[in-house]
Amino acid sequence: MNTFQLSCFLAVAETLNFAKAAENLHVTQPAITHQIQSLEAELNARLFRRSTRSVEITPAGIAFLHDARSILGISERAKHRFSDPDGERIQPFSIGCHSYAFLFLLPDLLRTLSARYPLLHPSLRVVPFQYLYRLLAEETVDVIIGFQEQNAKRVPGIYQELLKVPLVCICAPDHPLASLDSVTADSLSKYPLILHNPTQTPGTLNRLQAFLLEGRSPSDLYFCDVPEAAVVLAQAGLGVSVMPGLLIPPDCGLAQLPLQGEYAVPASFGVYYRDAKGSAVLKSFLSLLRKSFPPQLGGSEGSPLPSAVTDP
Repeated sequence: MNTFQLSCFLAVAETLNFAKAAENLHVTQPAITHQIQSLEAELNARLFRRSTRSVEITPAGIAFLHDARSILGISERAKHRFSDPDGERIQPFSIGCHSYAFLFLLPDLLRTLSARYPLLHPSLRVVPFQYLYRLLAEETVDVIIGFQEQNAKRVPGIYQELLKVPLVCICAPDHPLASLDSVTADSLSKYPLILHNPTQTPGTLNRLQAFLLEGRSPSDLYFCDVPEAAVVLAQAGLGVSVMPGLLIPPDCGLAQLPLQGEYAVPASFGVYYRDAKGSAVLKSFLSLLRKSFPPQLGGSEGSPLPSAVTDP
């Protein structure tokens, strides 16, 4: 089935005259006849009853009218879309991450970026951790936002640190720890723990979790694949969790306690990209992203990026 067959069918259906349909489409009458016969053979249905005096559309032909018009309409819209000169100048920009928590950092930034580049079409990709860096290697995404990968050889790109993110303990407001000003790794060892997938967490957090796991009963441990799950379990009062402060949603109703002591090593948060030199959009994105972090999270608002990623 092709669009020319559908055009012939609709022309005959509208005129109920093969000669008139051929005239309207600027083709010969035998061509119209051949296309209708081919379409009927493909559909295994008779679309018209034809005599020497008249042409009548069949019930099957009437049923097919909507489909034919819909298919031709889709085809015409697709042709129009790509014939639009502005369509050729659309600037796609793909941002990858492995947690939805990172997406909530972006609305104001994307608003500013879109005002600067009116034809920008951002694509937000939340991808399982093990596949994320493959997309960067294949240039399916332009930039990845997240914490620094522990194995630098695993990532086919440049890492640009944006800020150091302190580790924070979260627990329900009625938890015994909630009244403290801060916690240490030792103080956490007495309570049920909500732990994060070690393949998806910063190295500093993994070292703390390894310490906390020593000698613990499985009944005191809850494992989560994503930070959102850890927040929900903490809200349910099932235990305490430690995570980078950047991942804790605002107004979550949890007590948030700074981690102190030897394991209180901030996590490096930033972006991975292949090359920013040839992309004005990527340069602007990197600059705006760095300026968007509040100073209390360790950001350096207003500080310049290296020359390779300076905002144009």
